[in-house]
Amino acid sequence: MSPKIAKLKAAVESVLGSRAPRVIFSTNELIVEIRAADLTEVMTTLRDEQSLAFSQMIDASGMDYADYGDAWDGARYAVVYQLLSIQHNWRLRVRCFCTDDDFPMVDTMNEIWASANWYEREAFDLYGIVFNGHPDLRRILTDYGFVGHPFRKDFPVSGNVEMRYDPEQQRVVYQPVTIELREIVPRVIREDHYAERK
Repeated sequence: MSPKIAKLKAAVESVLGSRAPRVIFSTNELIVEIRAADLTEVMTTLRDEQSLAFSQMIDASGMDYADYGDAWDGARYAVVYQLLSIQHNWRLRVRCFCTDDDFPMVDTMNEIWASANWYEREAFDLYGIVFNGHPDLRRILTDYGFVGHPFRKDFPVSGNVEMRYDPEQQRVVYQPVTIELREIVPRVIREDHYAERK
């Protein structure tokens, strides 16, 4: 761990205390895991505390931890935020797990960072994570009539429906998927003495 990241880690632990139950150093980055109930308070503190001064949220994304490793027994859905402090020139990753796997929800960060708006809409669209208090939570990447959330691990690879243009009706219509499900296993052909030099 570099001295700069060690300084950030000490500052985060000092300011957040018990509100940051896990502070992890991984892949040369500092990751703070927080509880969903503390999300708004912690993020406001990270922005306003001058020793941290995370003035920008540069990214937010949903995560689906279903089938994540053999021993995963935590919550299924999380929201991961990437924060930037221009004043101190450091970055922080904040991960917040949703408490209910059947209806994943966390508070919106739109009032703290305006940049959260479209990132939260994307996480809602692709993962089905609801952001409580979001001013305009609707799909942003998929069609308005789209059924399901395509980045969830249990979403079928081929989808549920397909669209096509019907010349008789002169409009786009939805129909059940016509792609046949099959397992494709690559066949390896090895010739005798393949890479030998002559």
